Amino acid sequence: MQTWPGHPYPLGATFNGTGTNFALYSGIAERVELCLIDDDDAETRVELTEVDAHVFHSYLPNVTPGQRYGFRVHGPYDPANGHRCNPAKLLLDPYARAIDGQIDGDESLFSYRFGDETAAADPKDLNTDDSLGHTMTSVVTNPFFDWGHDRPPAHDYHDTVIYEAHVRGMSALHPEVPEEIRGTYAALAHPAMIDHLNSLGVTAIEFMPVHQFVQDSHLQAKGLSNYWGYNTIGFFAPHNGYASSGTCGQQVQEFKAMVKALHDANIEVILDVVYNHTAEGNQLGPTLSFRGIDNAQYYRLVDDDGSHYFDTTGTGSSLLMRSPNVLQLIMDSLRYWVEEMHVDGFRFDLAATLARQFHEVDRLSAFFDLVHQDPIISQVKLIAEPWDLGAGGYQVGGFPPLWTEWNGKYRDTVRDFWRGEPSTLGEFASRITGSSDLYEHTGRTPIASINFIVAHDGFTLRDLVSYNDKHNEANGEDGKDGESHNRSWNCGVEGPSDDPAVNAVRARQQRNFLTTLLLSQGVPMIAHGDEIGRTQDGNNNTYVQDNALSWMHWDLEPEQKALLEFTSSLIALRRDHPVLRRRRFFNGSRSHPDGLPELPDMVWLDPSGSPMNRDAWNTAYARSVALFLNGEAIEEPDERGRRIVDDSFLSLINADASEQTFTLPGVEYGARWTVVLDTDTDREREETSAAGAPVEVTARSVVVLSREPQVHEVSPSLATATVHNVIAPSA
Repeated sequence: MQTWPGHPYPLGATFNGTGTNFALYSGIAERVELCLIDDDDAETRVELTEVDAHVFHSYLPNVTPGQRYGFRVHGPYDPANGHRCNPAKLLLDPYARAIDGQIDGDESLFSYRFGDETAAADPKDLNTDDSLGHTMTSVVTNPFFDWGHDRPPAHDYHDTVIYEAHVRGMSALHPEVPEEIRGTYAALAHPAMIDHLNSLGVTAIEFMPVHQFVQDSHLQAKGLSNYWGYNTIGFFAPHNGYASSGTCGQQVQEFKAMVKALHDANIEVILDVVYNHTAEGNQLGPTLSFRGIDNAQYYRLVDDDGSHYFDTTGTGSSLLMRSPNVLQLIMDSLRYWVEEMHVDGFRFDLAATLARQFHEVDRLSAFFDLVHQDPIISQVKLIAEPWDLGAGGYQVGGFPPLWTEWNGKYRDTVRDFWRGEPSTLGEFASRITGSSDLYEHTGRTPIASINFIVAHDGFTLRDLVSYNDKHNEANGEDGKDGESHNRSWNCGVEGPSDDPAVNAVRARQQRNFLTTLLLSQGVPMIAHGDEIGRTQDGNNNTYVQDNALSWMHWDLEPEQKALLEFTSSLIALRRDHPVLRRRRFFNGSRSHPDGLPELPDMVWLDPSGSPMNRDAWNTAYARSVALFLNGEAIEEPDERGRRIVDDSFLSLINADASEQTFTLPGVEYGARWTVVLDTDTDREREETSAAGAPVEVTARSVVVLSREPQVHEVSPSLATATVHNVIAPSA
């Protein structure tokens, strides 16, 4: 095999049109063999004799895209000191752009013997069985793709509505998608899927993990599979199980085509990424890549025992975030997905682990420094899941500027409020107005809060209002897995019900949650299928359910179609009114209509129409409140520097178990109000009501009213804005 010296950078396999450069970092290796694998799994070994700064490299003319390969790393096997080299294991390239195959659970994948009834597994008992034929292989890819005129949609955060989705789960059952591509990247590029997203009105799709992940052996043994994909082994490779056209590089082209199609539909692509651990797990996990290349450089080990892993993720291991090689890997991966794959942002799973440069969570850690100074990564959407399982890991509100966060407190508070928990009104008010208590002190704005009520882990929205308890028996763990404290309420019956009254409350509660979410300040995130009432039959941990239990069903009942229409109208309402998606926190700024009373930017009112006082907030069982949003007091310009004047809104929120009578506020707030929506869709009511009029609000429901601006016609410049008095149309 002809070889040339090649180059130590870039890492991985880089095809230049005539041949491929291979480069692998290992600070502990004594020698490295590149293994070229043919279609029959026959192996050709090429020793990489060139070494620069611990990077083993070589250039091989005539090695072209589609070539499968791996590495064998010769070095110390000394678990007590953190070293686990074993040349019997064919290793994946950490920088592989594509990966072929899947592991099969064979004992040869592990560097120790399993043991049996008479002897337990002993990691010191070195297993030298060859893993070739049982493991995955890296693939040389073609970097060239016709992006045409592709441009990122680049929606501002305050204009963004995120749709969390699973590639397979969203498309696996869609009748308009050709059967041969269902559940794949190609399916998400199909017009039927894009039409759904566009008609719904979302601006960004956040994919659950699409980095190459591993099917866990213990799940395969049970006939289950890793559906969610939070078990990454390839941080540069699109998961091959979602490819319809092949897995020897075709998955890369198919992924790019999907992104291009979504961009053409003005939809951003955000990836849920798992840089906190890998699929190799703890000391009893398989040797697939990092462990056999340089275990102590990639993983955080227990300080006084290098044979064990320091774990803050609940998966058995954590990446070593003070290692320059780990940091380089993550940053190279992020840049690759932005520059080469054209994605628009990332949601970082268990992001608190990424901030653990040492043991504590540190918002000034090297990882954040690298992200903030990077001219590519700092300009895309960065969303943190702001917690992990380690000490001090719950960090909602603790991430630095530039970052947004999944607001777990928003989820918990809104759930508690609508299920009728006492003493939740005050925090509910804070959450739906942007959570300034969490984010303002770090100089951030309402867009720092990614608001959500439901995500992939937990009940669906429909199940949230249908079950008090989880029903996870299908997962094979005797119902012990999954969260037990779900803050759910079944509306009186556990599971499906034929009682029309129960089903009416459940439907109303779903609309209440969606209305709260989409009319809150911050960035809303909807979980796929919640807009059509998707159920998982009470299973709140479907990570192993790659089947119809987890997939979206598209044969919709009338009530599901109605919910879809309701959700679309809510998103459109938010899109059309900047007062519902402000860039800045409310600060008491006032409107200045000529000859009319000044009004603050936001006012909380009690059901009598009077401003809330301390006693009203502190009443433990207060569950009803009205919120006035002043569309004439938005202290921010539009994209062309003009003052924004919008409709004003009045939301009558009743989480009480009984109907409440709200009195509309005085004429200074508006002479006449028009009903925009009522989550009790069966109730007939007058379209408009005058100031001071009573409005009956059904138990556990929301009525939203609006009025047109009392002022408009402002000059293009904020500095010289002039406001003209315009009599309200209803006056």
